[in-house]
Amino acid sequence: MSVLKKLAGQTAIYGMSSIVARFLNYLLVPLHTAVFVPQQYGVITEMYAYVAFLIILLTYGMETAFFRFSTKEGNDPKTVFSTILTSLVTSTSAFILMAIIFAQPIADWLMYPDNKEYVVWFAIIVGLDAISSIPLARLRSENRPKLFAGVNIANVAVNVGLNLFFLKYCLPLVQSGGSSWLTDTFYDPNTGVGYVFIANLLASVVKFLLLSPTMFRGIVRPQFKILRPMLVYAFPLLIAGLAGMMNEMFDRVMLKRLLYPTLGESKAMFELGVYGACYKLSIIISLMIQAFRYAAEPFFFSQEKQAGSRELYAKVMTYFVWVLAGAFLFVMLYIDLFKFFIPNEDYWVGLKVVPILLMANIFLGIYYNQSVWYKLTDKTSFGAGLAIFGAVITILLNLIFIPTYGYVASAWATFACYGSMMVVSYLLGRKHYPVPYELTKLGVMLGSAIVFYWASVVLQVGQMQYGLALNVLFLLGYLAVSWLLLKKETLS
Repeated sequence: MSVLKKLAGQTAIYGMSSIVARFLNYLLVPLHTAVFVPQQYGVITEMYAYVAFLIILLTYGMETAFFRFSTKEGNDPKTVFSTILTSLVTSTSAFILMAIIFAQPIADWLMYPDNKEYVVWFAIIVGLDAISSIPLARLRSENRPKLFAGVNIANVAVNVGLNLFFLKYCLPLVQSGGSSWLTDTFYDPNTGVGYVFIANLLASVVKFLLLSPTMFRGIVRPQFKILRPMLVYAFPLLIAGLAGMMNEMFDRVMLKRLLYPTLGESKAMFELGVYGACYKLSIIISLMIQAFRYAAEPFFFSQEKQAGSRELYAKVMTYFVWVLAGAFLFVMLYIDLFKFFIPNEDYWVGLKVVPILLMANIFLGIYYNQSVWYKLTDKTSFGAGLAIFGAVITILLNLIFIPTYGYVASAWATFACYGSMMVVSYLLGRKHYPVPYELTKLGVMLGSAIVFYWASVVLQVGQMQYGLALNVLFLLGYLAVSWLLLKKETLS
């Protein structure tokens, strides 16, 4: 329990920074959906889908490789860090240069021929973020969560602040016919959604500068003889990351491409904008998963050789699912309040996909927790295979059903993808690195959360005069069931 408390404490610190940072970004959703119509928000949704892929590509699994090789006996952590950093700086610089040279052809392919600046901006954004990932990993490995948190919060604060400046100060002032020195100097109404991207670009520059001391602290001459085994270890993680991001983000790309021929540009972008905004309502699960992963990955590696480590991993899973299932129930019981994070009612037509996406993300969180088996056994090729398996499901289901069911098909494809990956990973893990997960407890906690939500829907509690208060009883019911399951650990 003391080890679990340590993990919980680090998760809380990493989680607080992630939650504060992501929540500040989350506050941009009501701002963007209030300022931009769904078609314009669709541009933001699509461009950030490409960013997610590029970040995975440019880091090519070296973040996890840093954790693995810096803790291996005989390796100098400073040498490992310097070698990985040199590799990333070199590859990223080449990527940014190529993006600048071929900006117009890339913009034409993206169907934004008049906005080649988007290509250049995002190339710099993802390049800086890719390089920054390694000093951030160094902070995690050195157990310096406060500095880690400070950098991330500063990054998001700059991003949010600039969004507010451009969209809440400059835009309304110009639209009302007014002007100031600031608007005359820094604002052009024709840039539109581009200011969302400019804000992100400047925030990434700030993060990079803040990490510079960590980046160059104690740097030594890289040793490329150790780079090859790191690349071999990381390559399956790259494939897994790309396939995993395809599972998470590729539906945004496919929605536009598949709906455009039949619905036209305006309707296709409307569907994309609605789906992207409603997907944000599943953010609470994503926040918890991200916070947990930041703390858990180095934790799992550090506990590998300790007695009872597998039983510890199982216990971590139990508490992890307990929290996620409770979050699912809380969001869905109070969806009539959460929806106001999207102030424009044009987007609310997509709320029906929120429970599907929430449960899909719980499956993804369980899968990430299970991934300990192939990372600790150095069988990362299984991770790549599982992610590719999920990507095939994602692509096939979206290809078949998007033309008929639109973004609803994308939500169910995400559910099927993550659910399948979770099950197959568990079965493979039983063979290669068995962990005694408490399946009964996991099933009861997930099942009870679903049952309480289903009861609220069937009884139409949301339509009752005191429905919001009545839902507290369902939350208490879930907590009572959980307490009965966990009371032994709680008492010990």
